[in-house]
Amino acid sequence: MRTSPPSSQSTHGRWRRIGTAAVATAALALAGLGTAAQAGAAAAPQKVTAKTIAAQVAKAHVSYTSQCDATPAKGFASCNALRVTGGTTAFQEAQAAKKGTAPATIKPNATSATPTGYGPSDLQDAYGLTDAADSNGSGETIAIVDAYDDPNAASDLAAYRSYYGLSACTVANGCFKKVSQTGSTTSLPTADSGWAGEISLDLDMASAICPNCNILLVEAKSSSMANLGTAVNRAVTLGAKYVSNSYGGSESSSDTSYDSSYFNHPGVAITVSAGDEGYGAEYPAASKYVTSVGGTKLSTSSTTRGWTESVWKTSSTEGTGSGCSSYDAKPTWQTDATCTKRMISDVSAVADPATGVSVYDTYGDGTGWVTYGGTSASAPIIAGVYALAGTPGSSDYPASYPYAAAGTSALNDVTSGNNGTCTTSYYCTARSGYDGPTGWGTPQGLDAFTG
Repeated sequence: MRTSPPSSQSTHGRWRRIGTAAVATAALALAGLGTAAQAGAAAAPQKVTAKTIAAQVAKAHVSYTSQCDATPAKGFASCNALRVTGGTTAFQEAQAAKKGTAPATIKPNATSATPTGYGPSDLQDAYGLTDAADSNGSGETIAIVDAYDDPNAASDLAAYRSYYGLSACTVANGCFKKVSQTGSTTSLPTADSGWAGEISLDLDMASAICPNCNILLVEAKSSSMANLGTAVNRAVTLGAKYVSNSYGGSESSSDTSYDSSYFNHPGVAITVSAGDEGYGAEYPAASKYVTSVGGTKLSTSSTTRGWTESVWKTSSTEGTGSGCSSYDAKPTWQTDATCTKRMISDVSAVADPATGVSVYDTYGDGTGWVTYGGTSASAPIIAGVYALAGTPGSSDYPASYPYAAAGTSALNDVTSGNNGTCTTSYYCTARSGYDGPTGWGTPQGLDAFTG
């Protein structure tokens, strides 16, 4: 069993106005952001129906590029971040509908002066986390594991949090820490612009979901599974109870060895992206010790929830990963009958670049606000949900928690869409209950993420 979140919360990491609130408020008002109220803005309400907004959001269409090498060598991993380079996002379409104006368009290889993707309040609202994000997470640490160094990680994180009215999370105040896989704060890996974009995405999503959490960035010296796995071990050694991994590679016969060496950490919630190349299993999402996280298309709707989701699929080779592992054993809590080994995924969250998330990045091929998608977004989101839910039981494998809540209102069941073609339908096609692309669904509060 996990312990409950602390009942008394410090002001560290809370939603609050900061020293630059006046500047942030003006920027938010101009941008028309849904987060404006939380950041202190007082935008006039727009007389537009939810149905009208949803209809315009459905028009969202973007182009994007892989942030890292999409075809890593054997024993190596690629990050699962997709950077939007053109088109109009769902967020932009929604803002245009509210204002009664034509939607803005993202220009290729350009960044924006203001966000063009979903922000913290959008994500918290979509997943029933608004109250928890305000009151929970103090004292918890989310670790982000990635390869190579992002020299601007701390300053970019500060810019994101300042814009959205989140309290400062810095090295100086003890909220943010960056180390190498050896634990050094000074001897860091070589900088890499591809992985730096991934790092910015991960740090921002952890902040968006759990603003009160501390963040530990552990940078592996390369994208080899051995070095990334060593970084996971370092994160756990340094006390993180939630470890997000937004990378993956082809399955291999070495995976079971990697499992025991790097991912077998009872009492720690380890989340892993399911992949971005459509139907097919990849590692370490296939590890029986982790929570594998699929991806959805998240759009506003006129329903009571206010949002709707389907399986993310852009093309036959672009969409959330899923499938039956060729090597990893099935965990005891997973009971689907057809796949005799580990089935991907367990749960899911937003990943479609067209309904992507806002990220602030100045080193990863960006000079400010960019929009990202991919299951690199969904993995840190789910890590943040686990952190809001409280410390896992010391002998628990938190990947089992959503299975105990299966079929309840604690999860939004995603029942439409597919990520490709497969001989066993639920491996690649959404349905009521469990399916490969979205697992048991997306968060609706915290109950599915506590033991």
